[in-house]
Amino acid sequence: MLIIAPCVVTLTWRLEDTQGNLIDELAEPLEFFYGGEDLLEKVEEALAEQDTGFHAVLHLEPEHAFGDYDPALVFFESNADLPEGMEVGMQFDGPPPGAKTPGMPASAIYTVTEVYPEHVVLDGNHPLAGIALRLDLTVRDVREASEEEIEAGSVGSSAFTVLNTAPPDTPLH
Repeated sequence: MLIIAPCVVTLTWRLEDTQGNLIDELAEPLEFFYGGEDLLEKVEEALAEQDTGFHAVLHLEPEHAFGDYDPALVFFESNADLPEGMEVGMQFDGPPPGAKTPGMPASAIYTVTEVYPEHVVLDGNHPLAGIALRLDLTVRDVREASEEEIEAGSVGSSAFTVLNTAPPDTPLH
């Protein structure tokens, strides 16, 4: 079956920065909705009208991956206002409870990047923002999307939206 929207593609990949440093490896095949929000636009373009077994190595500039790094998305919050136990690598879907800085986008996922005695640094950029990437991917399967998947525009695999680069065993809060 050719990859034509809407369908579901099963992929494996190896994601590296341009220096060859491994960022993520998807060795076990995972399904993604093609024609929705599961995949980056440049990935969808590469997969268009391909079939099972297709292999490609893509170079993704930041504007085609997770965007440029925006220093305006870095916030300093007082430890006194935030929950106890803040640690580097913790993540919050939206501003953490108690955050008081006006203008913190509610849609961002904030990563605690530094903890000081008086304040915490929260970064609302995607962990891969500003980084050019090399994606070596292989299509393992292609199938028709179910009505539910078409309606949702996703199979629930949003690995390209948020890669959890926090230390192992650090939950997404």
